[in-house]
Amino acid sequence: MKKILVLASTHAATLLLGFLLGIYLLPILTAPGTPSLESIMAIARSSEFKGNFRRDLQGSDLLHWGEGEVSVGKQTIALMGKISPGPDYKLYLVPEFVENEVQFLKLKARSVRVGDIKTFETFVVPVPEGVDITAYTTVLVWCETFSEFISAAKYR
Repeated sequence: MKKILVLASTHAATLLLGFLLGIYLLPILTAPGTPSLESIMAIARSSEFKGNFRRDLQGSDLLHWGEGEVSVGKQTIALMGKISPGPDYKLYLVPEFVENEVQFLKLKARSVRVGDIKTFETFVVPVPEGVDITAYTTVLVWCETFSEFISAAKYR
């Protein structure tokens, strides 16, 4: 009986570990190619604002972080840097700087979702028509599935 319990618990732990690794690795394996360095540089030169993702934010941790320069323009938002891999990342514009889940959830209704982030090393996200980037101060990466703060950068 003891042997059956040990086997059942080790098999359950292995299945759980496999499931968690799948959640973490699947977005990496299915991510499209990253934009070219030239296109990111061109967007950065023509952008109106810049900010920086940093790993030392209150809501960032070993699995949820971003680093690099964010360029914000009327038509595109681009990152020259990296964000931690994960599922269902969304890019938001937020009316004031936040650095954790609790702060963002208080402002989420007043924020605008710009679009999906599909790559984890440099990205370009088009700004939807009618979104005024000057009405916001911060770019934020959010994991919609797990309501998890990834990173934020104040650009204004």
